[in-house]
Order: sequence, then C-alpha cells, then structure tokens
Amino acid sequence: MSLIVRTIVKKRDGGELSEGEIRDFVAGVTNRTVTDEQAAALLMAICCRGMTTAETAALTFAMMNSGETWDLSPHGFVADKHSTGGVGDKSTLVLAPLLAACGVKTGMMSGRGLGHTGGTLDKLEAIPGFVTGQSKEAFDRLVEKVGCALIAATDTVAPADRRLYALRDVTGTVESIPLITASILSKKLATGAHAVVFDVKTGNGAFMQKPEDAHTLGRALVDTTRATGRKASGYVTAMDRPVGIAVGNANEVEESIRLLRGDGPADLRENVLLLGADLLLAAGVADTEKEARRRLNASLQDGTALEAFARVIAEQGGNPAVCDDLALLPQPAAKHEVKAAAAGTVRRVATRELGLLSIEIGCGRARKEDVVDPASGFRVFRKTGETVAAGEPLLVVELGPRTQLPKGYLERVAACFEIGEGAGAEPALPFVVEKL
Repeated sequence: MSLIVRTIVKKRDGGELSEGEIRDFVAGVTNRTVTDEQAAALLMAICCRGMTTAETAALTFAMMNSGETWDLSPHGFVADKHSTGGVGDKSTLVLAPLLAACGVKTGMMSGRGLGHTGGTLDKLEAIPGFVTGQSKEAFDRLVEKVGCALIAATDTVAPADRRLYALRDVTGTVESIPLITASILSKKLATGAHAVVFDVKTGNGAFMQKPEDAHTLGRALVDTTRATGRKASGYVTAMDRPVGIAVGNANEVEESIRLLRGDGPADLRENVLLLGADLLLAAGVADTEKEARRRLNASLQDGTALEAFARVIAEQGGNPAVCDDLALLPQPAAKHEVKAAAAGTVRRVATRELGLLSIEIGCGRARKEDVVDPASGFRVFRKTGETVAAGEPLLVVELGPRTQLPKGYLERVAACFEIGEGAGAEPALPFVVEKL
C-alpha cells in the first residue's frame, strides 16, 4: 500500500493526520505524483471526517508553501477582501476600484465559480478583452499605477490550492470548513496583504447554511490571519436570497457598473460599504465608521470609483468603454419571464437551487472543461419578504446566443419561490447576521 493510500485510509477511518502526512500529500498534489482520483478521495475523507485545528493549520501552511510568497511592503499598505461566495455576490467588482478611489491600494486574487456560486474571474472575463491571468510583475505595476489589481491565482502562488480548488468544485467537497479555511488563507497569506476583511455568507444559498457554522469558519479565518501579524475583520452576512438583482456574469458586471455610477441595488451597496469601511479604518484613512462610509459614498457619487474601474479594465487589456456603454457587454439572445402563479408574499427563495440552475444555462461549470456563456443569467425581481401580484414576474431568465433553454427549466426555476398569503414579512436572516 502506497503512502498516499495509507493517508487516505487513515483519514477515512477517522484518524488524525500528522504534519508530515499532510505536507507529503500537498507536495504530491503540487508535483502531480498524487493522482486526481487519490486527491479526490482524501478530500472526501476530510469532508466527511473533518480536521483538527492542528491539521487545518498544517494544511494551510503546506498549501501556502507549495509556491512562492509575495512581499507587498514596497507598495505601503495593501488591503484585500474575501467572500465565501454566494449567488449574485459581485462585491469585489465594486469594492476594489472604490477602495482605490479612496486612496487604499488593493490586490485581489480571485477564483472561478465553485459549486453553485459564481466566480469573480468569470464575471471579469465577461468584459471584452479583460485578462485576469497576470504575472507578479504585472500585479505590482497595477497596484502601483492604478491602485488595485483584479487577477487570477498565479501558477506560482499556492499551486496546490489551484488543483484542489478545481477538484472540490466537482466532487461535492466544497462545504468542508477545514478545506475552505486552508484554501482561502493559503493564498491570502502567500500574497502578503496587510489587512483582510472576510465576508462569510450564511443561509440556504451559502456553503455554511447554519449561522453557527459560518461563525466557526469566520473566527478561524480572522483569528488565523491576526496570528500572522496582519489586520483582519469580518462579518457573517445573509445568503438566503441573491445579492442584488443580477445573477450571471455579464449582467453582474453591468450591475456593478451601475453601482459605481452611484445607482444599483441597496443590498449590494450595503455589502460594499460594510466591507469597505473596515478596510478604510484598517488603512488609517478614516477614523470612524461614519467617516469611512461618507468617503466611500462620495466616491460612488462623484464618479471617481467608476473612473478607477475604467483604468483597471484598460490596464488589464479590457475595453473601458463598457463603463459608458453597457451594451458593449455580452448581451442575451432570448429572455423568458417566470411569473407568480398567485398573489402573496415570497416566504422563501431556494437560493442554492437557483445557483445550480444558473449553471445549466452556462453561468458556471458542472465539469472542469465546461465553457461559460457570459451572456446567460437571471434577473431576480422578488426576494424573501416581498409581495407579488399574480402574473407579476419573479425572475427573468436570460440566455446567451450559445445556450438553449433546458426542458422544464422555467417550471424548476418557478419552484424556487415559495409564495404564501398575507402581508410582506422580514427576510429570514437580517443582512448582517454578526460582526466577527
């Protein structure tokens, strides 16, 4: 029996892995002496059996040390943000240029869609010409020249996570707290940000559906980051309904640009202000939350945040004219309304199921080799707690030119909305569930 098989069996049977066993596994993932099948088997064993704090720390540092680590001190203070993901969560697209406009440099390394959640890179690549694959040298140039960089994980930073991230997406092991913690922090610690704010989602559309699980993950992320001598804060926020109206790729870019113009959905704006205020305070450019929010709102209203996004797009090879003309983004070829069968109040939105349904029309990937259709997506018009009249649209399905409507699709989308009698009610979760 090989060493990796012994490790798989040990964790399968509930044993605690040693630092050496974890280090050898990560090394094998990096140099590909561990096969996809073996890696997937250990991921599933970890997902089912869990990991101790010591195991999780060992996995985090082994993944971090699987590649190079960056020193960002020549740039002064550099901020970062991480969300555990959800449906319609597009805050990075707004937050990064907004912080730059407020004088806080940001370097954000993002991922692609994972499970039912959308991926920041897929959204950015819906902008014609936008290149997310950037070198360390390009990253430095972007941070120095523009004030922010929005890039994909490089081959040299936490390469083990790059492979494990893709495998988790297709093996049903996304929700594991140890795997999430190690994945997030291996990159954050390796890329050297001086402060990180974490947005840990909870609710039926989140990986951590129970608030107590979200709290556990959030505390692990914040405390581990602080233990390295860096600033960290975080929030548990609601994902029992999509964030904003748009769900997809190009349409989420459009919604982000609208917010950068000073418009856009109230819940998305609050999400961005919540996270942004913490990073302005960490950077020392604001002394109070009130002052931080005032500065952020001013940059949204006076156009400087939109100008920063246009510069980022131009410097990363994209067409900055999309900021002025949204029609330059990929456009749907067909639209289908999903209407309420009866009047009432939306009692529940099956947000996770909506995310999975969005994959079927090309918003994400069911397999690693699948191609995303940037023009496909949803527009969600009614959420939990809101009233709707009979025949009123709950949601519009948008199909890109490469996508056909699956059989019975609209009926499955309609089933995601539970409508009851009576007046409007508050959402099941408040937007901010907890400050970590």
